[in-house]
Amino acid sequence: MSKDCTLDDQASREKLMDASVIIVGAGPTGLMLAGELRLAGVDVTVLERLPRRTGESRGIGFTVRTMEVFDQRDLLRRFGAFQTTTLAHFGGLPLDLAVLGTRHHAARTVPQSETERVLENWATELGADIRRGHEVIGLTDSGTEVSVRVRNADGEHTLRARYLVGCDGGRSTVRRAAGFDFPGTAATTELFLADLRGVELEPRMIGQQVAGGMVMVARLPDGTHRIIVGERGAPPQRRNSPPRFEEVADAWKRLTGEDISHAEPVWVSAFGDAAHLVTEYRRGQVLLAGDAAHVHLPAGGQGMNTGIQDAVNLGWKLAAVIGGAPESLLDTYHTERHEVGRQLLINAQAQGQLILGGSEVQPLRDVLSELIGYEEVARHLAAKVSGLDIRYDVGRGHPLLGARMPHLELRVGTRETSTTRLLRAGRGVLLDLADNDRVRTRARPWRHRVDIVTAVAPELPSDSPLAGITAVLLRPDGHVAWLAPGSHHDLPMALNRWFGPAR
Repeated sequence: MSKDCTLDDQASREKLMDASVIIVGAGPTGLMLAGELRLAGVDVTVLERLPRRTGESRGIGFTVRTMEVFDQRDLLRRFGAFQTTTLAHFGGLPLDLAVLGTRHHAARTVPQSETERVLENWATELGADIRRGHEVIGLTDSGTEVSVRVRNADGEHTLRARYLVGCDGGRSTVRRAAGFDFPGTAATTELFLADLRGVELEPRMIGQQVAGGMVMVARLPDGTHRIIVGERGAPPQRRNSPPRFEEVADAWKRLTGEDISHAEPVWVSAFGDAAHLVTEYRRGQVLLAGDAAHVHLPAGGQGMNTGIQDAVNLGWKLAAVIGGAPESLLDTYHTERHEVGRQLLINAQAQGQLILGGSEVQPLRDVLSELIGYEEVARHLAAKVSGLDIRYDVGRGHPLLGARMPHLELRVGTRETSTTRLLRAGRGVLLDLADNDRVRTRARPWRHRVDIVTAVAPELPSDSPLAGITAVLLRPDGHVAWLAPGSHHDLPMALNRWFGPAR
C-alpha cells in the first residue's frame, strides 16, 4: 500500500511541474540532451539566457566519435555536404587518423553555429520547448524536484521540474547555485581567437612556434580565416567583454610581422589554459554536462565534442529513471563521464605544454614526434583525441564490454539494416545473431524499453572482435552492456541494471 501511495504522490507532483527536465543552456550540449530526452518521450524545457543564437563558432568540426553518435541518430544528413579529414594533431604534432581504421573520419569546416542550428531544429521537431531570453538567477533542490528562478522580458517567475541539467558553459550559473565543487588550476596565459574576412593568410597548423609565442591559421568554407595567436607570457585577463580587434592585430604583427589590421573581424574572443573538473556530475536532482562540468584549453576541439557525448550518456538514463528505472542508474552518469572528463583534462594539459611552451619544450616535441612514428603509439593518441578510447565498466569479460558497438551491416528478414540504424530510435537493442529463442524469451519482459531483433550478420574474419558472438545487448548510447559468449553475468541481470525492472 505504501509503495502505491508513493507512486501516486509522485505522479501528482509531476502533474504540477512545468517539465520533467529543465535544461539550462542552448548550446550543442543542451540541445543534444533535449533531443535525446524527446526521443524517449520525456517533456523537456530548455532555458537560454541569450535572445538568439550568436552565430559565433568556437567549435569547427566533429571528432570521429561524435560522427558516430550523430550517425546513430540520423543527424549527419542534416548537415549537408562538409569536408572530412584523417589529419589531426596532438599538441601540434601531426596524427593520421587512418591508423584507426574507422568507418568515419573527423569532420572539419562545420561551424558551431551550424551545429546549434541543426540540433535545435531536431530537438524542436521532436517537441522540445526552447525558451530564449530566459536567464536562470537561482534554484532550490528539495530532494524530489528543483525550483528554478527565471528572469525574462516579462519579469521573474519560477519553474519546477523533477531534474535540472546545467549545460550553461564554463561560467555555469547552475554549477554555482547548486554548490558543485570545481577544483583545478587557474589560467596562466591568454590567447586570442578571431574569424576574419578580407585578408589572405597562409594556413598554419595549430601550435606553430614563432619567436615569442604560437599562431594558427585555418581557412573556413566561406572564405573566412580563423586565427589563434598566443604571446608567450601574456597574463590572463578577467574580461567582461570580448577583446578589441586592435589587440589581436597588434599581437599578430608582433609575432608574425604581418599586418592584418585592415581585415574585417567577424567575431573576436579570448581564452586561457585554465583546467577545472567538478568533483561530481550529479548533486541530488541537479546534474551538469559539457563545459559546466569541465573546462580546459580547447586543444583539438575536444570540449564541444565531449559535451555532446555527455548528453548522449545522460539522456537515456534520465529518461529511464523518469520512466520508473531505479535512481541508481543516474549514478552511472557520474562514474562513467567523470573519468572521461579527468582523462580529457590530462590530455588537454599535456597538449597545452606542447603548444604553448617555448624552446625549452622542443626536446619533448622531438621525442614525441619520434614515438608517433610507431603505429601503436599513433593509434593510442589518435584514439584519445578522437574519443575512441572510452570503455565503460559494465562488467568483466569480453573486450567489447563497455566499448561502443562497431558498425555492423545486418539483414533482418528481407530488410537490410545495421547496428547504427537500429539505434536511431534511442532505445536499447538486444541483437540475436543466432536465432536463439531462449535469449529472446529472457529479454521479452523488457521489451517496453528494448527492441529485440533477430538478424543475420555477414561472415566475419577470425580476428574481428565480433567473431563468434551470438547475442549483444546495446544501450541506447551504442555501448555494449552484455554479450554472449563473453559476459560474466547473465542477460536478465544486465537488463535489470541498465533498463530497470521487468514488466
